[in-house]
Amino acid sequence: MIDIGAQSPITDFVVVASATSPPHLKALHGEITRQLRQTHGKLEYRQAGDESSAWIVLDFFDVIVHLFLPEAREYYDIEGLWDKGREIPLS
Repeated sequence: MIDIGAQSPITDFVVVASATSPPHLKALHGEITRQLRQTHGKLEYRQAGDESSAWIVLDFFDVIVHLFLPEAREYYDIEGLWDKGREIPLS
């Protein structure tokens, strides 16, 4: 998780994760959505992409989640776009 609140007027945090296959991408999407709703009361505002694509973006307003297949993650390098953000380890 990267804290970009000081750099972005749109969101506070960006989460970037990799999946190993399209079914794994779908499972991650479902589990992240469920956990944020149950644990933090966050509802998914919008999403782009699906399990047949290499990249899914989930918008929870103050948290944006990017789920990638490995090749797409390397190609788009979202972490590199926010290199001045402060990385926060997820526990």
